[in-house]
Parts: sequence; structure tokens; C-alpha cells
Amino acid sequence: MHFSLTEDQSLIRDMARKFADDRLKPNAAHWDEEKIFPVDVMREAAELGFAGIYTREDVGGSNLTRLDAALIFEELSRGCVATAAFLSIHNMCAWMIDTWGNEEQRQRFLPGMMTMDKIASYCLTEPGAGSDAASLRTKAKRDGDHYILNGSKAFISGAGTSDYYVVMCRTGDDGPKGVSTVVVEKDTPGLSFGANEKKMGWNAQPTRVVTFEDCRVPVANRLADEGMGFTLAMNGLNGGRINIGACSLGGATEAFETAKEYVHTRKQFGRELAQFQVTQFKLADMATELDASRLMLYRAAAALDTKDPMAAQYSAMAKRFATDTCFDVANQALQLHGGYGYLKDYPLERIVRDLRVHQILEGTNEIMRVIIAKQLTA
Repeated sequence: MHFSLTEDQSLIRDMARKFADDRLKPNAAHWDEEKIFPVDVMREAAELGFAGIYTREDVGGSNLTRLDAALIFEELSRGCVATAAFLSIHNMCAWMIDTWGNEEQRQRFLPGMMTMDKIASYCLTEPGAGSDAASLRTKAKRDGDHYILNGSKAFISGAGTSDYYVVMCRTGDDGPKGVSTVVVEKDTPGLSFGANEKKMGWNAQPTRVVTFEDCRVPVANRLADEGMGFTLAMNGLNGGRINIGACSLGGATEAFETAKEYVHTRKQFGRELAQFQVTQFKLADMATELDASRLMLYRAAAALDTKDPMAAQYSAMAKRFATDTCFDVANQALQLHGGYGYLKDYPLERIVRDLRVHQILEGTNEIMRVIIAKQLTA
């Protein structure tokens, strides 16, 4: 096992960190406050190859590894968690089309996605089908060369702005084998969007309900065969779980570094906070937890790259551990700032708000435990 990065991986990490420092961090508080979706800045990230990290090169992708992606999302999240997380969603959609789409679909959809001239959203969750994803009710009825879609999706990041919607819908019987995946294009008649949700965090990306009312989608927009949709969705989520864990890691690392600097400048009872053993022990625990999260995420990413049969379990373990632990680290960093940590003059409260949802999305952490337990008791 190798615990040091290669020269190429170090360069990729450093490039992502510089972009985060130059283009994300200075704007993150403003985007959060004003609920701005920074599409232009994400297109700058796409120029660096961050819109198709593990998409093949013939359509403009970077063709990097899942471990490379984890490094990138960790660093981008040090600048803005919400923006990095949306880039992860866009990359997941691109990977699904690149992996499961036919050649015509790849050439039609992916080149624009690699530049983010075309943006994609992932549509699985429904108002009545969250953790129980296999019970989704959005119906796609075959009508000649089209499907007629009816139903709705909830909590869809990028909805209303995105150009492509990768939609899991029911083309067959109840259960996972009746689910298929289609790509719905933005201007399709019958596609509409709800109001932007008022959220605790992730304010730098819109979240809306997506509604389909007799929405005619060409059968040519279906990825893979009918009945394969649940498999596509779950395979996409394995990588998404690692990415969102990496986003938690990056946000928590930024919070930790901010706190570590702060305790050397803040004095109480005539001494720097850093001189108190309780502070030192807290920092030691935080650093240990960040490192443990990093190792678990990197192992899971490497397992996906090598198609290890344990990859799904490792991804669930890493996502559960990293999102829980890194939220706690960010919260402890806020605590070390005292009342100042609660003010928007510092980044701590925004990081804590942005990280909280990571314990819910890409499969709740309760569902991660279900996945792990099924493997252990099989």
C-alpha cells in the first residue's frame, strides 16, 4: 500500500487548491448570502478539466481516476463546499452517460457538458421516495418512439438552470427492475420547476422540485436497456458517496486550519487558547479524525478504480464515517471560535451549514449502515 501521492496527483491537488483559493474562497460568502449559482466560475473550473474528471478523453473528458477526483473535490471544498458539491453531481451525470450511453448519446450530450456550456442534474429522489429509492413513482409510458413522463422529483440540485436531467423513472413493474434512466432536455414541453427551496445550507446552488406533465422524451434518450435504471443510479451513487465525503473532508479541513490559526491569536485569562491543554487535545482529536476520514475515502476511491468487489461497502463506510466525523470537526472548529464562530464574518457557520446535508444526501447515513450491515450478514 502506498500512502504518498504521485507527482501527477500532487500537481492535480495543487491545481485544485489554487483554483479554490483564487476563485472560490473569495466569493463563497457572497454566493451563500445572495444565493448565487456561480455558473461562470464553474465553467472556469471546467477549463481545468473538472467537469469531466473521469469521463473519457474523446468527448473532452479528463479520464482521471476516482482517487484523483477525491483529491480534487477535497481541495475545491476548501474554497466553497456548495460549489464543489454541485460539480460532483455534474460529474456523476457525465459518468453515467459516458459509461451507459451509446456512442450517439455520448457524442451528443458529453462535449457540451465537459465545458459546462451544458449543465446536468441527477433526478432520483421523489417527494414520497427518498431513502426507499426503488419505490419511485415517476412513470414513463412508451408511446412509439417516445416516453410520456408524469411525476415529480424533489431536492434536485441545479434544477431550473441545468440543461440536462438524468431521470430515474418507472417503465415497468414495481421494484428496482422496473426502473429505467432517461435524459430529459431543458426545453422539453411538460417539464417545469418549483420555486428555489429555502435551505439551511448549500445556498450557492439552486434546489427545486422538477415536475413532468405529459413530458415527451425520445426513446433515443434512454441510457442502457429498460429496467437497468436502478443499477445505473446505484453505481453512480458509489462514486457520488466518495465525492461528497471528500467535500466534507475539504470543508472540515478548512474549518480546522482556520481554528488552528485562531487559537494562536485569541487570548483568555492571559494566555493564548493554544496554550491550554484542552485546546491542544481537541486539535489533536480533530486532526486524527480528518486523517482517518481521508484514508477511508482514498481506500474507497482506489477500490472503485480497481473494481474491487468490496467497493460498494467501502464507499458506504467512507461516506458514513467522513460526513459524520467531518461535520463534527467543523462544529468543534466553530466552538473554538466561541461567539465569533457564530458570526458570518468568519467562514465557520457557513461551512457547518453546508456540511450538514452531506449526512442526508447520496443516501442517508442510516442507509449507509443498511448497506454495510447487509454485506456483513450476507
